[in-house]
Amino acid sequence: MAESVDAPRASHPAGIDDDPAYREAVVDLLAVIAYGEISAFERLADDASLAPTLADKLDLATVASIELGKVAPLHARLRELGVDPFEAMAPFRRPIDEFHRHTAPADWYEGLVKAYVGDGLADDFYREIAAHLDPVTRDLVLSSTEEGSHAGFVVDRVRAGIAADHVLGGRLALWGRRLMGEALIQAQRIAADRDALSAMLAGGSERPGLDLAEIGRMFTRLTERHLQRMGELGLEA
Repeated sequence: MAESVDAPRASHPAGIDDDPAYREAVVDLLAVIAYGEISAFERLADDASLAPTLADKLDLATVASIELGKVAPLHARLRELGVDPFEAMAPFRRPIDEFHRHTAPADWYEGLVKAYVGDGLADDFYREIAAHLDPVTRDLVLSSTEEGSHAGFVVDRVRAGIAADHVLGGRLALWGRRLMGEALIQAQRIAADRDALSAMLAGGSERPGLDLAEIGRMFTRLTERHLQRMGELGLEA
């Protein structure tokens, strides 16, 4: 859960306007998360059509609506910072859309694994970055990456599918590995293409960030969390 902020929240966190590079990085971060949520909504809504039962269809559609509900607070914050949210999201549309084109699920189970592993990896990445942000931005990022009850829904469905078809487990394990590789490539590309965001990650602005050694440790933690998620689904990583 996000830590509480005791001090009153101003329109801009203290110091953000005095650090243009950090402010630009915050805008990029909120924008990429917002577009990621919109994209997740679209994808999950499409995947619901693959559901084997009406109950499954409703469950996944509910997950999609939760993702869409996270967009409004991010857009509100971008507007508080004097930025048009749609202009801010525009640079991230192509790389995120390409990721989803490259990782389009072939069936219901691949869609579930992608929702759990792929989206989970993105959320883990943003939570890692949140530790180095100002309190207002940190709390907003953390609230945008909270997992809902859908996590248990996905785990139950995938484990039941593997129990009924052991061949399915091997296929989904390969799928999970592919998702991990594609997601890491996407994260690295986005950071490399956005100078302010990559500078913040590397500690290049006056505000503390991650040095190169810490970035390496961060990706190690992301990999370990991915392995944990795969295990929760009953899949070999």
